[in-house]
Amino acid sequence: MVLLASAICTKSGKPILSRQFVEMSRSRVEGLLAAFPKLMNTGKQHTFVETESVRYVYQPIEKLYMLLITTKASNILEDLETLRLFSRVIPEYCRLIDETEILDHSFELIFAFDEIVALGYRENVNLAQIRTFTEMDSHEEKVFQAVRQTQEREAKAEMKRKARELQQQRKEAEKMGRIRPGGYTGFGSSSKGSDIAPSIVGDSAGTSEISKPTPAPIRNVGSGKAMKLGSKNKDVDSFVDKLRTEGEDVISPNKTRQSANVVKTSTPVSNMESVHIRVEEKITLTAGRDGGLQSMEVHGMALLRITDEAFGRVRIGISNGDRKGVQLQTHPNVDKKLFHSQSCIGMKNSAKAFPLNNDVGVLKWRLQTQDESLMPLSINCWPSENNDGGCDVNIEYTLEQEELELQDVIIYIPLPAGVGAPVIGEIDGNYHHDNRHAILEWTLPVIDATNKTGSLEFSIGGHPNDFFPVTVNFLSRKSYCDIQVLDVKAVDDNTPVKYSTDVAFLVDKYEIV
Repeated sequence: MVLLASAICTKSGKPILSRQFVEMSRSRVEGLLAAFPKLMNTGKQHTFVETESVRYVYQPIEKLYMLLITTKASNILEDLETLRLFSRVIPEYCRLIDETEILDHSFELIFAFDEIVALGYRENVNLAQIRTFTEMDSHEEKVFQAVRQTQEREAKAEMKRKARELQQQRKEAEKMGRIRPGGYTGFGSSSKGSDIAPSIVGDSAGTSEISKPTPAPIRNVGSGKAMKLGSKNKDVDSFVDKLRTEGEDVISPNKTRQSANVVKTSTPVSNMESVHIRVEEKITLTAGRDGGLQSMEVHGMALLRITDEAFGRVRIGISNGDRKGVQLQTHPNVDKKLFHSQSCIGMKNSAKAFPLNNDVGVLKWRLQTQDESLMPLSINCWPSENNDGGCDVNIEYTLEQEELELQDVIIYIPLPAGVGAPVIGEIDGNYHHDNRHAILEWTLPVIDATNKTGSLEFSIGGHPNDFFPVTVNFLSRKSYCDIQVLDVKAVDDNTPVKYSTDVAFLVDKYEIV
């Protein structure tokens, strides 16, 4: 078959959307579409109308027509099959079949039409493939977006910390200006001032005092430096404002205050100390629908970030409460003997300091197993055919590791396309039906020892194989392998150093196939 054009038009013949698949002039397309309503005989039920040169194949869709214009030599059966596929595509993008909705989703419809027909010939695709092709879903893109959002949040928190430091420096500079209004107080006072403020402030103040020891210049220097520090603070604020416009998770200060508890729970970088250790674990798991664990891997890493040079030479005490058989590996520059004997992470050369202002991976671990009892969360999906030509689906989750607390749990169940919404029977938690992507999302805010089991029951058309693979996503603030930071101490005098930690157990891939 050779398909010349497709169009969605009103019953009066007004074209709403048209897509040409072969090279045609605009006047010819408009002429063919204008002739279509005149050829229709309203007294009979037609599916096609022919002229001397072309064939119109059409199907009523509520108040509109889905119209295909083909050559007369094309196969009418193939034309009708293609027309049915075009008609099924429209409800995927338009909730209501009317002129306004068609215009609002015109580009999505055109892209879908292009997947059906290429250069006038029908492509061998079905509705699910069209949805996949137009979506252009990419796992790599999701990972990139997640990394980018994390970097934006860290940059935002870093800017706020810098802004607070600059604000403190400005207050100290103003305080120094008020202390020395009466005259020159000597080099010792300048040295004391340099201890309070950064080296730039101290050097500038000291030079000004030596060269211009009169009271007036000192007051000018103090006020001038305070103004400069204030301008830097404004520059930082403007940079944070620009940063908010780039990332969707970088929100306004009002929203930040409203979601302070969420930020504190997820990544408390706003309270980062000069020594910060982030423990991050990612799980990749594949289990069978009939039970049994096919593969499971957990990769973990401890990242150290030091922002103050005074705490560059420290040792980190690690508590390893693992009983699952985790393999640990330290960074090449970390003293392995010290780690194996005392469970402390320190530089191999104790005279050297850890790098500043950089996330350094000091310890990593890996767990690989097929032991089903080590799964964090087991999913039992049991679809069975019913007498109505569909399926009754029962899904149950069980928290296998009761010491974990899983947050923001989402269980994604794929659904057959074009069969409508599922009928929910019983459910623990909440659900959301994504009609466009044909997915049922079962959401639970928290799964812990108090609700370690739960179930979902629903009915929908389809076959048992349509509901796999089931995928799971969650977040936990407790290490799965039970790797924890005990303390941080200085190398020289073994005194405790104040530190902060952040633990995240994330899902890389978790599916039941």
